[in-house]
Amino acid sequence: MGWGLLGIIAILFMSVMSCGGSDGDTPREVVIKLFGAMERNDRPGVEFLLDIPSLMANTDEDFSLQSDSARVWHSPDDLLDDMVGDGKTRERWFAHQRIVGRTEIHADTAFVEISFIDKTTDTQYYNKFGLHLVEGRWKIYSFRTMSGL
Repeated sequence: MGWGLLGIIAILFMSVMSCGGSDGDTPREVVIKLFGAMERNDRPGVEFLLDIPSLMANTDEDFSLQSDSARVWHSPDDLLDDMVGDGKTRERWFAHQRIVGRTEIHADTAFVEISFIDKTTDTQYYNKFGLHLVEGRWKIYSFRTMSGL
C-alpha cells in the first residue's frame, strides 16, 4: 500500500504543477488578469503582466483610446500610474464595456482581440493586445488600437 499511495501522491502533485500558476497562463488569461489588476489598483500585479520597456518604446500611438496623439512615457512609473488609480488609460478603458475575444498564437508571439464598446455613442474600439514570451511567461508588449467601428 505504501508504494501505491506514494504513486497517487506523485501523480496528483504532477497534475497540480502542470495546471500552472501565473507562469502557465495563456495569453487570454494574462489579459483578463490585467483588467482585474487594474480594477483592484494592483500596481505590482499590473507591472508583473506587462513588458514595460516595449510599451515605453511605442511612441507612435496612444493606447488609452480616443486620443489623437501618443503620449510619451518618461519612466516606468509614468506608465504604471496611467494604468491604475486615476490614470487616463484606466479611466478610459473602464468607461467602456470590455469584451475579450479570439486569441492567435504564433510561436512565441500572441494576439488577443479586445473590443471596448462605448454604450453612449455605440462606438466600438477594436484592439489586438500583443503578447510575447519573456522568460517563459506571456507578457503584454502592445495595446494597439486597430480601428473605431
